[in-house]
Amino acid sequence: VQSELFGYEAGSFTGAAHQGAPGKFELADGGTLFLDEIGDMPQTAQISLLRVLQEGEVTRIGGKRPTRVDVRVVAATHRDLALAVAKGTFRQDLFYRLNVFVIQVPPLRLRQGDIPALARFFLNKISKTLRKPLTGFTPAALASLEGYAWPGNVRELENLVERTAVVAKGPHIDAEDLPPEIRQDQTGDATSRRAASLTPEATAAADRTGQGREAIVAALRLTRGNVRAAAKSIGVTRATLYARILRLGLDVRDFRDAG
Repeated sequence: VQSELFGYEAGSFTGAAHQGAPGKFELADGGTLFLDEIGDMPQTAQISLLRVLQEGEVTRIGGKRPTRVDVRVVAATHRDLALAVAKGTFRQDLFYRLNVFVIQVPPLRLRQGDIPALARFFLNKISKTLRKPLTGFTPAALASLEGYAWPGNVRELENLVERTAVVAKGPHIDAEDLPPEIRQDQTGDATSRRAASLTPEATAAADRTGQGREAIVAALRLTRGNVRAAAKSIGVTRATLYARILRLGLDVRDFRDAG
């Protein structure tokens, strides 16, 4: 990751090109760099990325001379970064550097109306690759797709369509062509609905609308900013509460001073 993003000098590691190579930041100078799945970035790379964002310069691996870069960074992740900060797997200072303008994309299970269009798009794409005349989905197949929870979101849907297209016998994808876990329940049950309500996306939505804020503030006041005690009083883990505190923009020091 480091060599790809920040580049490297000749001989800086085994297998390095003799003349070295620029990284993505140097190549994107004056433009925009998209970093996908930023939540999976190793801690060492997070430190280097933070330095680039703060100082506007990048140093190649094995190099000593920094290079000025002017790059706008757009990052995406399927993870709850606030929760990752609370767990210590993502740097808090980098989180705030990236958290300037946030676009929350609801999970696919909350966008059922998008599923048919996305499925058809992926099917058209894979049918051209396979050179296989696949023309669409039967109503039963679409109902099964719309009834599934899609924990892997759009990527899972794309992979499912590709796998199904390979084994499909006719021009239309039928429900019987889909894996058993997709077909098993089109309506969902109470258990799956309860599980969906506990996801990071649902929690974030509740925080943004103010639901739960009063309870968190009250708990922090009662415990004088003791996050562990406050979490215990409202029945969540310390990491979960800390993530909510970050999302709400609260400062636990305010509650300690109030005591």
